[in-house]
Amino acid sequence: MRDEVAWLYKQAAARGLIAGSSGNVSGRTPDGMMITPSGCDPETATATDLVRVAMDGAVLGGGTPSSEWAMHAAIYQKCDDAEFVVHTHADASTALACLGSALPAFHYMVVQFGGAEVRCAPYVTFGSPALAAHAAEAIRGRNACLLANHGMIVLAPTAAQALSRAVLLETLCRQYLLALSAGVPRLLTEQEMQDAQERFKTYGQRPAAAGSDAT
Repeated sequence: MRDEVAWLYKQAAARGLIAGSSGNVSGRTPDGMMITPSGCDPETATATDLVRVAMDGAVLGGGTPSSEWAMHAAIYQKCDDAEFVVHTHADASTALACLGSALPAFHYMVVQFGGAEVRCAPYVTFGSPALAAHAAEAIRGRNACLLANHGMIVLAPTAAQALSRAVLLETLCRQYLLALSAGVPRLLTEQEMQDAQERFKTYGQRPAAAGSDAT
């Protein structure tokens, strides 16, 4: 787990999702979570810098955890499928969040986050219990949300999927902002989004059935 969280942190920075110490990453553990330390720079961070924290904030090993540990804990407690959580202040997702706007159904790929839109949690002070509660509510039934005047957060069952979702969310936010700059984007209907969600059930590579000679 320690190595996976460290990998995810460095990869998020390498993809331009984290600048300096402006983001944090964690992974669920049997006794809580492994999270990046407060004020840590992913370029210099190592796996040994990570902090083991209980869900109530008690430090089980390491230094001072990220100031957003409570937000991560709230998501782990509310979302059974959350094994990794990534929080960043990436440019496009933060810009959209600063408009106080959800990411609507402007593109069918939005359904990859679990619904017809990516919700935006209301603004409250960073690192506060109120932010933790708002984030956990906004991400409920989804795997991503925006945080007003703050950034974005995603969850996933694997580190690789958490990175992929963070990159996808940032890409879609950028595309939506580009569309807004050119006019009023056409939003897909509820039926169109449901059709896309259904199509994704049979999209991509799947192993061939036993005895099959399919290639």
